[in-house]
Amino acid sequence: MPAQTRTEKAQKEGRKLLALQALRKGQFSSAQAAARLYDVSKPSLTDRIHGRVARTELHANSHKLTETEEQALVQWILSMYKRGYPPRICAVGEAAKLILKQRVSSASALIGKNWPRNFVNRHTELKSKYTRKYDYQKVQCEDPDKLRDWFRLVENVVRKYGNVPDDTYNFNEVGYAMVLLEQHGLLQAQIGTVDL
Repeated sequence: MPAQTRTEKAQKEGRKLLALQALRKGQFSSAQAAARLYDVSKPSLTDRIHGRVARTELHANSHKLTETEEQALVQWILSMYKRGYPPRICAVGEAAKLILKQRVSSASALIGKNWPRNFVNRHTELKSKYTRKYDYQKVQCEDPDKLRDWFRLVENVVRKYGNVPDDTYNFNEVGYAMVLLEQHGLLQAQIGTVDL
């Protein structure tokens, strides 16, 4: 028998809920009649009548971490991402092992090799992405020696023209704009940019 798709499972679950609702309203005299009409199995419909919860709404027995521990791990991953250090899949596995060791003995605090990947796939707020190669031009712009040279150049221009700090404005990584007071008392704007 081929495996059911998510859509087929959702449709089957919907039919079970409709059959259960019809039984509760008294539209059918027996569970067998409702199961036959809605095309669901009688045993699963009977289980629902007796209070069994749908499998999709349960936390699986095979999950290593509790729901609270999983939420804590998700929050940790998201906080690391916000700080600019998204953890790798192997780091997620190591964090899960640490959480599990706090609750159970070390012998049973093992997770499988596919557990971290399945964990990320199970939580829709998490996505796994490949990191891009770091741009070499950006690396050069972050070189402390080049930055120091650039600020020395700006400092020399300020000294050369006798500018006071109040005369410097609109300063960013693209360039700077200075208002120069010449000997004649005229204000003249000079725009300068420096390429790294």
